[in-house]
Amino acid sequence: MSITTPGEMDQKIFTSFERREEFLALQNKILYPTEEERARGYYDTYGLVTMKISGIFNEYLEQSYLLDSHLEDLLTPVVTQLKAATKETPARIGDKQHTDYVGSVGQLLYYYVKFRGYKTITRFFPHEIADLDIALGFLLLPDGPASELYYWWLRYVMLLWLSLICMLPFDLEQFDEAENRGQTASQIESVAKAHLNNAGLERDAAALLLSRYYTRKDMVHKLAPFLQWTKELIPSSSELLRFMGALRACCEIAKTGAAEIVNDHSSMLLDITTALGENKTMMSNTVIRKLRTKLISRIILRGLPGNTRRTRRHARVLLASSSESQAEHLDDVDIDVPEETESVLEDLFQTLQDKDTVVRYSAAKGISRIAERLPADFCEQILETILNLYTIHPIVLTGMNELPTVAEATWHGATLACAEIARRGLIPDHKLDEVLGWQGKALYFDLRQGSHSIGSSVRDAASYVVWSLAKAQSPSALAPFMDDLSRILVTVSIYDREVHIRRAASAAFQECVGRTSLCPHGIPVLGKIDFFSVGLQRNAFLVAAPEVAKYEDYRQALIDHVIGTTIRHWDPNMRELGAQSLREICRLDMGALAPAIAARMAEYLKLPDSIDVHGALLTLTELAACCNIPELEPLRRQIFGYLSIIPSFTVLSPRQELITAAACNLIAASVALVDLETHAQDVQPPWRRIVEFGLKSKGVPVQEAAAQAMSAISSLVDCSSAVHRLIQEAKQPAAQQALCRMLGLLDYNKHHHGLLEVLRFLLDSVNSQSRTKIQNVEGRRNAYVSIAQILENVAPRLNDQLTSAVVCEMFDALLAGLKDYTTDERGDVGSWIRVACIKGLVDMSIALLSNGAHIQHFEENFPPAKFHEAIAGILKQGVERLDNVREAAGVQLLRLLEFQIPEMSGKERWIAYGDALMRQLFLGNEERVGWHEGNWLFPRAVRLLEIEPYRQQLISGLVLSVSTKTDSTQRPISTSLVNYAKSLPTEEAQDTPYSIQHLAEDLINHCSQKLASNSVVIPVLQTFNVLLEGDAFDAIQDDPTKCQSLQTLFSIATRNVSKVKNIQRISSCMRIAVTMLPMSQFRTQCIQKLPEFLAHQFPRIRADTAEYLYTILQTKDMGIETDEAEDVILETEWSTETLSSVQETAKRCVELLSQEPEDEE
Repeated sequence: MSITTPGEMDQKIFTSFERREEFLALQNKILYPTEEERARGYYDTYGLVTMKISGIFNEYLEQSYLLDSHLEDLLTPVVTQLKAATKETPARIGDKQHTDYVGSVGQLLYYYVKFRGYKTITRFFPHEIADLDIALGFLLLPDGPASELYYWWLRYVMLLWLSLICMLPFDLEQFDEAENRGQTASQIESVAKAHLNNAGLERDAAALLLSRYYTRKDMVHKLAPFLQWTKELIPSSSELLRFMGALRACCEIAKTGAAEIVNDHSSMLLDITTALGENKTMMSNTVIRKLRTKLISRIILRGLPGNTRRTRRHARVLLASSSESQAEHLDDVDIDVPEETESVLEDLFQTLQDKDTVVRYSAAKGISRIAERLPADFCEQILETILNLYTIHPIVLTGMNELPTVAEATWHGATLACAEIARRGLIPDHKLDEVLGWQGKALYFDLRQGSHSIGSSVRDAASYVVWSLAKAQSPSALAPFMDDLSRILVTVSIYDREVHIRRAASAAFQECVGRTSLCPHGIPVLGKIDFFSVGLQRNAFLVAAPEVAKYEDYRQALIDHVIGTTIRHWDPNMRELGAQSLREICRLDMGALAPAIAARMAEYLKLPDSIDVHGALLTLTELAACCNIPELEPLRRQIFGYLSIIPSFTVLSPRQELITAAACNLIAASVALVDLETHAQDVQPPWRRIVEFGLKSKGVPVQEAAAQAMSAISSLVDCSSAVHRLIQEAKQPAAQQALCRMLGLLDYNKHHHGLLEVLRFLLDSVNSQSRTKIQNVEGRRNAYVSIAQILENVAPRLNDQLTSAVVCEMFDALLAGLKDYTTDERGDVGSWIRVACIKGLVDMSIALLSNGAHIQHFEENFPPAKFHEAIAGILKQGVERLDNVREAAGVQLLRLLEFQIPEMSGKERWIAYGDALMRQLFLGNEERVGWHEGNWLFPRAVRLLEIEPYRQQLISGLVLSVSTKTDSTQRPISTSLVNYAKSLPTEEAQDTPYSIQHLAEDLINHCSQKLASNSVVIPVLQTFNVLLEGDAFDAIQDDPTKCQSLQTLFSIATRNVSKVKNIQRISSCMRIAVTMLPMSQFRTQCIQKLPEFLAHQFPRIRADTAEYLYTILQTKDMGIETDEAEDVILETEWSTETLSSVQETAKRCVELLSQEPEDEE
């Protein structure tokens, strides 16, 4: 079945219903199944098909309108078949095939409703008077399909159908007999009320049915009892679901019922809302509060005249050329306002502050709709009340973070109400100043709450307000505010943290540009902050911002926002991006902008809030990085001097790692020789205290920043004494880790920095025989990285810096690092070291080969044997079990293959063996998937066994992958190795440098020297078992001279089994012995060894042996009848019977399997 992923659906934009024919074919499978298909059962006949149909609907969900022109053709057969099936149902009660069919057709129709909405789909339902009896009768069947709990969608669509039929103007009593007048009406009411208690779409459909039922002219007399019944449900908390359905029905009645009916019952409806408002249990439910809000607003709306304000707006446009008095006279129309309006509005104003968004939004829409039908002065009072909500939680001088968290709900409700009122054009021109003043604050509303912030909903709603104003107000009314408003919108479009807010502000700016043409440089700026440009935060900050800042109208606003908000944001990532954005803006005019910004940052360094200090340091770092011209040298020195402003307890605190790291980065970006000379006599200047503190920190980012700072300093002065002291003092793991990282970053070309002492420290740190070996894994990893970096650094002047013996020792250290398999509670942490060594070996090789022509005695510094040993080690890592290690090995190996060695004497000796084969396998024209993908790698990697110098290392890596428990590695390597082994000839030839016999010998040789090591022997045994199970040795099993290695394998697997304690090794040995049983040359030996496993002292081994032996006997041809032996195996409880009993049984199995093979005739 084809499944479309969400990511794929997001990328598709359709222009038509392209899958119409496929959809029709699937739909017809449901509507017109054959008798054979009906008999298969629900899932096989309908389940898979409906899943495919649902997938198509989901694919077009974002563009559902594309199906509108096809709906009649698509829906007509569905509703026809549903009607026919429901009509037939009473005669087929208990028929499962028919029930499945009706349920699947109902599910299909539900998918249509879900896809396009019930209002659109119900227009295609059958709606004849005679259909009432069919639909109602179907729902009333006691054992019908609708009574099954599973078919909720069927009940939903049937209730929708019944609600449509109820709208037809006919007398319900015509379906009743004379003595049962009103029975049909009562049945409809009881069916609908019964489904009100269901928690789902059935309740919504039942509420819709009741609303249409009670608003019929012949049923309106039943509305009052229903409302009374609804009111009586309020005190009962156990009837929450039923009351929710009844309240929804009341909302539908107030919305669609005749105005006369609603007004006649308005007092009862309001009584329900009043009683509900006093019940705390019911009001704790969000849905209840939302429905109550809708109900009270709709009650008042039905008591007011039509949309008079909208009519007056349209008339005002028509009279625009007439005198102003004529236009103003339109607002003087008298309207009778119901007495309850004021109390309802008070209620809605309170609801605007509700804790849930859906409730606030319902209140905002209700208020705006009521305001639209009221006189202008009354509408203005409503707007004034809404604006007063902002003053409940005003933004004080100390900032927005002083607001309580409940302020978000109040501000959001008020902003939503302003947006809905603005959208309807109800804001008078003289109120725009006040409204836009509050929206300017709302666009920046952001309250920190713990480790996150709240307020994005307020900013989103404020964008909606501006969008609505641009659409509804005249350009002349907005003209005085457009410059400031444009700057705010552009700032939010670029610098807001949330992508949906950036896009909302961009849309509002676009509306302002298009509707008013008053935004400064509107079209060019809009092109830089459009929907896609602001979608990626980094693009918005670092690309869009400097492009917009080219326009003077926006530059200062952007700078002020970054300085005042972004670099003081609670999110460190925002502060970092803000500082980088400020740097890009300053590049437009460094001389004018940078000094003023740096001075403001210096003031932030004095503030007590660590966020302000961190943001200032980040900004100063970015500015210092740009001061690389002589004219800006004084500014760079000034920035470096700001370090002394920061209080020591702030920058040197273990809890302020962000600040310490930022300070170190500032030092790296701004330090100069003159600054170091100034402090030459100072025992410990500020920069040194900060850097040395960072080098002792436990935080890796701080260590990295401190190391970079020392790297910058090392290019200016000789740090030999400091390096010596740090080496002597590095006793703690964190200090060793940071020191090892730092030593690799020093500039050894500018100054010596005690290079030999540095190398001795690093080499001893990773030497397993050294007393000073670092136990910290991260520290050793950093040491390996630094060793490679140092050699890269000094390679151009290698003869002046290092001897050939030291260079070889450095290379040997990294080769040894490839064998680090340290594990702890985090897993295979040694893989971090192996990855570092893989990259380091390649970096060192390329550095040496690149400078080979200038290095004296090059072969002594870089013997070819070491080069090939490195390649062999990298290949071993490239076929091992960890995906990330394989990927790193693959990337680095390809670097070596693609590297062109400069002209030098005997350069061919530093070309990998099998270079042509490796290029063919990994640098061909095929797409490079990556070495982490086992299915792509291993079919190619096994062919590298043809390269004899690297073969033993490759086998070491391959057997580890075969023995892994990771299925994504074990399965492809096993399959690839078996297929490759089967393709090998039995003997080597000129064109076939490898054979199956040689493969077996190599595997044996790999473990024969370390038979006591389980970590070596078990992977080899498991590899042999994979090959034996795959029949890889069939070609040589009958030739005694060629299968000597298999005899050795058998000896290894069966020697001293009773003395082995490792369960995994015993199990691997057992599998070898049993798997070799079908081989005629080894059958007798295998049978003789079976009792050692079948009667082993460990019950698990006995059970596993019996199970595996049975499998082999079942699947392999033994040449004898094995039925009796199989019966004995199955009838024995190998893991629970006594040892003496299983020994007797094992002897019996041996006797049965020791029969002579039958002679072939």
